[in-house]
Order: sequence, then structure tokens, then C-alpha cells
Amino acid sequence: MRPQGAVFVVLPHLGLILVWLVTSHQMSGWCEGPRIRPGARPTNYASYLVWKDLGGGFGWPLALPLGLYATQLAISWAVLVLFFEAHSPGLALLHLLLLYGLVVSTALIWHPINKLAALLLLPYLAWLTVTAAITYRLWRDSLCPEHQPQPTARGELLRP
Repeated sequence: MRPQGAVFVVLPHLGLILVWLVTSHQMSGWCEGPRIRPGARPTNYASYLVWKDLGGGFGWPLALPLGLYATQLAISWAVLVLFFEAHSPGLALLHLLLLYGLVVSTALIWHPINKLAALLLLPYLAWLTVTAAITYRLWRDSLCPEHQPQPTARGELLRP
């Protein structure tokens, strides 16, 4: 791995650390239900493969393939901030849908450059699908409290 290529492996982690620092105080107590954890990020290595196959550096041929990747990073970090800091599952869901489209677009653009890099985006798409489903459920329940389980006298939860 070239030393400059380490940027594509390290940058996503630095962003997540910054988001955690901003949002960690908001996480306790707000969402005690499902535990959502960041998924594995195979795109770290995939972006390096694309960067390497396009000759390295930061020239014009890299603008679109890695520009989409950079946009994905920014939006994925924004989703976490919207969800945990702003307590806005609706906006987080919209950003997740946008992110899903960007990941599909990135896979299509990366495929002719490096097939393995494009395939490494598939687990990320699966993780985004699950995350979007959970976020949709939390958004729907926040709009329609009647869909939330109601406790009974014995402490059991009843679904409407």
C-alpha cells in the first residue's frame, strides 16, 4: 500500500470518531431500544483499490469515482448526527435513502475500474438496507405513537 493510500483507510474512521465525540452525550437515554452499531466498512479498502488502479495521486481521473466516495462519507456522518444529535429519524431516513443511491452509483462507476472494489460495496448496501428499515420504523413510531407497544398491568408489551 502506498503511504498516500492510507488516507482512504484512515479518513472514514476519523470522521466516525468526530461524529462519536459530537453525539456520544446524546446517545444515552434517548434511544434505549435497538442497539444500532456502525457496520463493517469494506469501502475503506475498496476506495484504495480504485485510487491505486487509477494511478494514485489526486488528479482529474479520480474526481468522479472518489468524489462520490467522499460524498458518501459526508452523508453517512450526517445521518449519525441527524439521528443521535438532532433526534430526527425522518431526516436521517431521507439521508439514508440518498446514501443508498450514492452507493449504488459508486458501485456502477467503480465496476469498470476494479470489480472487487465494486463487489465490496455489496455488504455495505445490505447494512444500509437494514439501517434504513430500522430508521423507518423509529420514524414511523415517532409520528404514530399508537403503533408503539403499550405496557399492560403485568409489564408485558401489547401491540395494537
